[in-house]
Amino acid sequence: MILVNNNMAETKQVTLPVTGMTCANCVATVERNLKKLNGVDSANVNLSSERATIEFDSSLLALSDLIARVERAGYGIATGEAGPGHQAPGG
Repeated sequence: MILVNNNMAETKQVTLPVTGMTCANCVATVERNLKKLNGVDSANVNLSSERATIEFDSSLLALSDLIARVERAGYGIATGEAGPGHQAPGG
């Protein structure tokens, strides 16, 4: 699940579920790549929860820009969709 909070007129906070991180170096790589984007005020990545919380200027960046940057760094964003072979409970 992707969470978006509007704090001020143009500043938004989003929490992205990042996949593929295995160590502290992965966390640093994701944070560094997100912070390189013009408009990102802060990026905090937590390895144990596999989440990246980003504050950004929505007049300069869209959610798709943040996702693309994480993917460019070699990591993924969980979409919450079950892959082949997965069934809903009771199904």
